[in-house]
Formats: sequence, C-alpha cells, structure tokens
Amino acid sequence: MGHTNDQLSAVRAQIDADDGPLKEARARLELVRDIVEGFYGALRSYRSGSLAHHTMIDPVTDGDGGLVLDRRCYPGLGPEGGGEPPTEVCDQLCALLGPEVRRTYPNARCGTSKRGPKLTFGAPIDGQDPTVDMVVALTRRDGDGLWIPNLHTNRWEASHPEGHVTLFNAGPAALRQTRRAVIRLAKAWNKQYTQPGMSSFHLSTLALEFVQPGVGVARALHTLFDRAATRIERGQATPDPAGVSAPLKLLLDRATVATRLRRAADALGDALARDDDPVAVQAALHRVFWKYVDDPHDNRLAQAAAVLRPRQPVSTTALGITGPAAMVATTRAYGGRTPR
Repeated sequence: MGHTNDQLSAVRAQIDADDGPLKEARARLELVRDIVEGFYGALRSYRSGSLAHHTMIDPVTDGDGGLVLDRRCYPGLGPEGGGEPPTEVCDQLCALLGPEVRRTYPNARCGTSKRGPKLTFGAPIDGQDPTVDMVVALTRRDGDGLWIPNLHTNRWEASHPEGHVTLFNAGPAALRQTRRAVIRLAKAWNKQYTQPGMSSFHLSTLALEFVQPGVGVARALHTLFDRAATRIERGQATPDPAGVSAPLKLLLDRATVATRLRRAADALGDALARDDDPVAVQAALHRVFWKYVDDPHDNRLAQAAAVLRPRQPVSTTALGITGPAAMVATTRAYGGRTPR
C-alpha cells in the first residue's frame, strides 16, 4: 500500500459510522419491521438502503425498510389494481406505528416522507437520533420489483429495493469490502458540498458498475470519479441497476456535477502519480476531501507552533495578537503546567 491508500484510510476512520448509533439504527428498524408485519394484508417486510448495503457513514441518520402488501387484500390499490393512490394506506400504517413504537420510545412520532411513514424517536445516542423510513409497497403483476409510493405526487412508481440489496451485497468478499469503502468515501466527498450533486444511491450505483475485482481502494475510487465524470460529460444517464426504475437523475445541472467529478478524478490521479511522496499525496487529497485532509502547505498552525516551541515567554506581537505589548508564558498543549 502506498501513501494514497494510507491517507484514504485516515479519511475512512473519520467518516465510518460509530458502532453505538449504528447498532441503535438497526434495532429501531427491526422494531418497526416487527410492528408492520402485523398490519392487515402484510406479506413481508424488508431492509433497504445504506444499512442493508453496509455503506452508512457518520452521522447515522436513518434506517430504511419496507412493507409489502398482499394485493388480494387491497385490490383497489396501485396502477395494476383500481388505481387508488397510496396516501390513505400510508396514513393507516402511520396510525398503527405511532402508538406501538411509543411503547418503547415514549417521544416517538410518526409522520411521512416521500415513500411512506417516517418515524422519529426523540432518543439520541451519542448525539445521533436515527429515524426509520418505512416504504409501503405492492407486488407487481407484470415485471420484477415492487410498486412504491411517491407521496409528493400521490402516485405509485416501479422500483426494486429488495433487488438492490441483493446486488450491492453480491460478489467475492474482497470486492464487496473494496466497493463498500469506495461508496463511503464517495458519499463523504459528495456531502462536503452545501448542495450535493448526486444522491447517495446514484454514487453507489456507479460504484457497483465501475469497481472491479483485484483493485485497491485508491485506484477504484479514481476509476469511479473518472468514469462517472466521462459519462456525465457525455450526457449519458445512469440506469437503475435492477432494470426496473427510470434512469437515475442528478440533483444539480450536468455541467456542475461533471466538473466536480472531473476535479476529484484529476486530484486523485495526481495523488496516485506521486504515491511515494506523502506531502504531494496529502496536497492532492486535500483537493478531494477538504473537510477531512489538511492542506500541507497551510503553514499558519505550524508557524504558531514553532513560536511556542521554546521554553520561554513569547511576545504577543510574535503571536500576531493586536493590542498593548505583553509576554505570554508557554504551556503544554493539553493545559498542564510546564514541567520543571
């Protein structure tokens, strides 16, 4: 392993989800699944999203899952039934979930998100309070996957969340490990922007397509950025990996997203080209992960530390502090007294 992989490992240590909130998110999702499986007409429940794909990063925000309903119990629902929209059945499920979840989490509340009921718990752990999103789904009469709600439009849309879980957990163990690491890093890169240009699922889908066996994390991440940039520069869409939903959409205009990806690819390429030079690698990775990797050429902190290094008083002028001249005694970094 070279310096690029080493420094990406340091980034991963900062972005990987903490065990406590991660375990709590799983427990909350399982609680909700247990409850919804008692709902009238329930066929099965499932896990989906980052928890099921093993690509959650810090902070742990939510656990995703779904409830599949028996069409025979709801003949009027969906485009292959009587055309009834999803709003009413989602409200019924929320009416069940709220009181039941409050038996365990007294501050819990049930609202709705785009796809169905959304549970908030009012019980933070280590400063994180993961929610649960529960999709209300119908089996499809023709074709793979499920009908899932879009409560923003009050319509049903085809998707295959269960198939996505299978795809993202497929392949040899080494490939899965590398792909998951690349997805987490790509998600962290994307979320540094005030307005991310792509959904996490979009980035995950690109990684599923572009990360190949036998390649390390650094080169796999570079391939992801490079090939994704090329695709978007050419105006090509990313298809649903399960072949059920419509092609994936960008969150911002194509030029902005392509430019971001190309800059990340170029910077990571620079790091790999000078993989034996830790300072050059750090400078290049700072261009990709500016919230996680310090700029090695920013000498302000180093200069301040050098001024404080001698075991003798230092003038306020030397420290760059304005006001009347004075002398400041040096102390240890963690606030203890200087040893005598």
